[in-house]
Amino acid sequence: MVYRNALSAAGLFLTMALAGCSTTSPFQTSTASYSSVTDAAYVLPTVPVQKIAPEYRRQQVKYETTEAPGTIVVDTQNKFLYHVEPDGKAMRYGIGVGREGFQWKGNAKIAMKREWPTWTPPAPMIKRQPELAKYAGGMKPGLNNPLGARALYLYKGGRDSGYRLHGTPEWWSIGKNVSSGCIRLINQDIMDLYDRAGVGAKVVVL
Repeated sequence: MVYRNALSAAGLFLTMALAGCSTTSPFQTSTASYSSVTDAAYVLPTVPVQKIAPEYRRQQVKYETTEAPGTIVVDTQNKFLYHVEPDGKAMRYGIGVGREGFQWKGNAKIAMKREWPTWTPPAPMIKRQPELAKYAGGMKPGLNNPLGARALYLYKGGRDSGYRLHGTPEWWSIGKNVSSGCIRLINQDIMDLYDRAGVGAKVVVL
C-alpha cells in the first residue's frame, strides 16, 4: 500500500511537471530577520516572528516554473508570493490578499517603485468608508500608512491597475483575505522584495 501511494504521488508530480505547472518543495526553515529596522526617518518595530506561521516567513524554496527569472508569481489561494530565481529556485514570501469581492487574477508589470509611499484611497473606497475622505489628497508616509515601507505599482496595458504590492504594519494579516485587492507583505519582506524586483518585471497573479 505504501509503495502504491508513493508511485501515485510520483505520477502526479510528473504529470504536473509535464503540464508546465509550478511546483514547490515543502517549506524550509526560514532564517529571515524580522528585527527592528531603521530606514530613512522611520524605525520599523520588531515583528514577533514566533506568531507567524513558519510557511509564511521569507525563505528560498525550490520552484519549478516556465516563468523567467525576475518574474513575480502571486499564489492568492495559498497566500504566497514568489520571486523567481535561476536554477529552479524562488524567494517565497507570505502575503495577505483581497477579501471576498476584491480578488483579481491576470498579468501586470511593475511600472514604478516607491520607498515610503503616499497612500491615496480611491474614490470607491472613500464612498464605502466616508471617514477616509480626509485622505483624498493623500496620506503622508509613516509607520501607520497602509502602504507601509515600500510599494510596487502594477500597470496593465500601460495603465495603472490601481493595485500594489506593498508593505503593511499589520503583520497579523499575512495569510488572510483582508485587502481591497492589493497584495500586502510584512514591511521587512517588502523591503527585501523591493531590492530584488526591477521596474518592468512581469507579475502573474493566479
